[in-house]
This record gives sequence, C-alpha cells and structure tokens, in this order.
Amino acid sequence: MGKWQVQDAKARFSEFLDASLTEGPQVVTRRGVETAVLVPIEQWRSLERRARPNLKDLLLTAEPRTEDLTPPRRAQRHRKVPALD
Repeated sequence: MGKWQVQDAKARFSEFLDASLTEGPQVVTRRGVETAVLVPIEQWRSLERRARPNLKDLLLTAEPRTEDLTPPRRAQRHRKVPALD
C-alpha cells in the first residue's frame, strides 16, 4: 500500500489515481498522520456489500436487531385547546 502526503496527492492526482488502480489502496497522510485511503471503486463496492447485513443474517441472529428496521418517531404535535365562552 503506497503512502502519499496530501500535497503530493493533490499535485499529482492523476498519478495518485493510477497508482490506486494498479497497485491497490493508497494512503493519504497529513502531517505524518494517516488520514484517508483511496481505493478502486470495485473494491469499495465489495466492502460495502460485505458490511451490510442481508435479510437472512438479520432473521437468524440471536439478538433482536429492530433498531435498524424501525423508522424514527416524529415529534408529537399538540392541538390547541379551543377557549370556552
């Protein structure tokens, strides 16, 4: 995995992109700290597919996982009480 300083990645972006396609993921560093990774799109899509549970996995899991399936509740709206004369 190659490492690029952020200023080098910006200045030579085409070369940076080509390196990720031919050599695999490329790490970007800022002030010596690893900050980001550039990966080819097919590898990214593969990672996304593996990270997302499918329906079979959700149904066969031991613990309930309804927090992913239940939409958030909306805030309650209160009606104004009509004034009685």
